Amino acid sequence: MPETTRPIQFYFRGQTHEVAATPTTRTVLQHLREDLHCTGTKEGCAEGDCGACTVVVGELRDDRLELKTVNACIQFLPTLDGRALFTVEDLKQADGCLHPVQQAMVECHGSQCGFCTPGFVMSLWGLYLKHDKDGITPAKREIDDALSGNLCRCTGYRPIIDAARRMGELPRAEFDREAVKAALRSIDSQTPLAVTHAGQTFHAPRTLAQLAQLRADLPQARILAGSTDVGLWVTKQMRALGDILYIGRVEELRAMRVQDGMLEIGAGVSLEEAYAEATRHYPEELSELWQRFASLPVRNAGTLGGNVANGSPIGDSMPWLIALGAQIVLYSVRGQRVMPLEDFYLAYQKSALQPDEVVQAVRIPLPRKDVRLRVYKLSKRFDQDISAVCAAFALRMDGDTIVEARIAYGGMAATPKRAAHAEALLQGGPWSEAQVQAAMAALAQDYAPLSDMRATAGYRLRTARNLLYRYWLETRTEAPLARQDVRAFAVSAA
Repeated sequence: MPETTRPIQFYFRGQTHEVAATPTTRTVLQHLREDLHCTGTKEGCAEGDCGACTVVVGELRDDRLELKTVNACIQFLPTLDGRALFTVEDLKQADGCLHPVQQAMVECHGSQCGFCTPGFVMSLWGLYLKHDKDGITPAKREIDDALSGNLCRCTGYRPIIDAARRMGELPRAEFDREAVKAALRSIDSQTPLAVTHAGQTFHAPRTLAQLAQLRADLPQARILAGSTDVGLWVTKQMRALGDILYIGRVEELRAMRVQDGMLEIGAGVSLEEAYAEATRHYPEELSELWQRFASLPVRNAGTLGGNVANGSPIGDSMPWLIALGAQIVLYSVRGQRVMPLEDFYLAYQKSALQPDEVVQAVRIPLPRKDVRLRVYKLSKRFDQDISAVCAAFALRMDGDTIVEARIAYGGMAATPKRAAHAEALLQGGPWSEAQVQAAMAALAQDYAPLSDMRATAGYRLRTARNLLYRYWLETRTEAPLARQDVRAFAVSAA
């Protein structure tokens, strides 16, 4: 097993910070609070849900400085290598004054007990940096999205939203991007990081070839992308992960391109970037799901490739990808393998991924005029909630005749799964209410859902049928209902 190749290096508090020896799964939050005694960043849930530990991470992409809010409690310290870390302590101004974000929170009475406040401040600072040059006041939806990963139990969100508007009205606070970029250039090492501690090694290859070779050599190693799921294995289940293969520094996996009628999204592309690009092609169909998928810090860290590889039966990406006929691209030292995404899932938490393979990309068919796509998410909250049922429908039509029916649900079976019986009833027939009612009844043959804390089996089956009916109401030939007429939530960008 290789020894540590070099220290972990990242930009912190105005200088390069080095960590020479650390457990491979030590979290950023633990390092801040326990090693550096920077206790402004709080620990609440330790699973990326409450936002008390929100920090901002910066990195160079094509010589641009990208700044993103993430949850420090589930990010492993070695993932910071070559990046910049900003915490609430960094917001203090040179003259000792509060940052406009903090001042706005004070003026708008946005803090009560104060425990959640540093996390809210960092989320607002991330939003502030998006507009610190243009001076534009964020829209309500943008504010809601920025705060979707932060939980406040006492103050309520109204004064915090007021602070989000107020912060841009105060005198500007400059942020020296060029200094951060220069610092990141100075620590940009092309030497792949390998951190070994207690017999376990964290590998951070820089190329796809290096990753594939490591995967072949260490087939039992845990592949790590955004840590939004694997991180909880450590913080909640106290699991030892063994060797880790981190894909976050492989640039080939962070590429997106359009080719041969498909949008290809690399396995290392963040959920936020992936959904932004997919929604550019499917603006009406995916915009609400994008906003409601987890929270912004989770989407900033997690990846579409990781979400797909995880294969969770309640994952929100798989139903619409399967309904569209998406493909998954797998890679190993033996070469590339492409298969329909629906064939990738074999059983609960079991996939067709071979021991020497990694997920390279997901290929998504681009929109076609004859295909009507809709995606629906049912959950108890609008923001940051796990689906009880997620449904996706994509019918290919010739006039009012169904040429091809593709229906996929999440939350209804052990894996994301197509509704074969319902599809067969629809295929080749007219798009009529009678056909829809027959397909709704056939869903009982396709699924035998379970009851859990999110929903009962009966609720799941009933709402799965109702979502199919809703799809018909929106896409029927005569008098289709407008989207706003069938939405439980009013989505506004104002």
